[in-house]
Amino acid sequence: MLESLYLNLGQHDVLSDEEKALLAGAMSFEKDFSTGQDLVSAGSRPTYSTLILEGLAARYKVLEDGGRQFTSLQVPGDFVDLHAFLLKTMDHGTVALSPCRVIIAEHSRLRVITEDAPHLTRLLWLDTLVDGAIHREWIVAMGRRSKTAHLAHLVCELFVRLQVVKRTSGMSFHLPLSQAELADVLGLSVVHMNRVIGALRKVGVISWANYTVTILNWHRLQAIAEFDPTYLSMVREPR
Repeated sequence: MLESLYLNLGQHDVLSDEEKALLAGAMSFEKDFSTGQDLVSAGSRPTYSTLILEGLAARYKVLEDGGRQFTSLQVPGDFVDLHAFLLKTMDHGTVALSPCRVIIAEHSRLRVITEDAPHLTRLLWLDTLVDGAIHREWIVAMGRRSKTAHLAHLVCELFVRLQVVKRTSGMSFHLPLSQAELADVLGLSVVHMNRVIGALRKVGVISWANYTVTILNWHRLQAIAEFDPTYLSMVREPR
């Protein structure tokens, strides 16, 4: 049930059986969300953190005029709101972009981990630091990369993150996003989004059909994106 979490944390450092048992013991119950439902709502004060077991979700902010901006995508093995343990009040929401199954980790049980298991605490801390690194990369992409490079970077990032939790098949992965939702990620109109996808198809680096993205030329895609996975801290070393 928690294999994706173990894989996610275990990419950074060895996760012991005892630490896996502590994580399992922090979980209370599973819950299902349908597409479009908030896993966590802005302004709420959750007493638990939510781990994705299956599905795709996005953190987002809504402007006064109703415009929505996604600020990150969350995949299996991700806590969508681990930071809520300390922040208390959520300043953004997280929405299901596909049917999602999650499991709840009570903050009272996470507190016990922070008091009794320092190494596991550091790994959970690192998980939130990687979240911050992803946000920085998204800001750079939004402000400085061409839209084609921005999309290429997103595809590279999702592929390596999903590969860690064994949600890829060869060079393909499932991405259940409409072009309108993808436009909310890149900050584009739907028409412009279609052109950007077409540009990557035209140079032969990806195919994209029926919500499946296949990378046809990884090295060229990586070059277009200027993708360097260092920010994901995927080297296993003592933490």
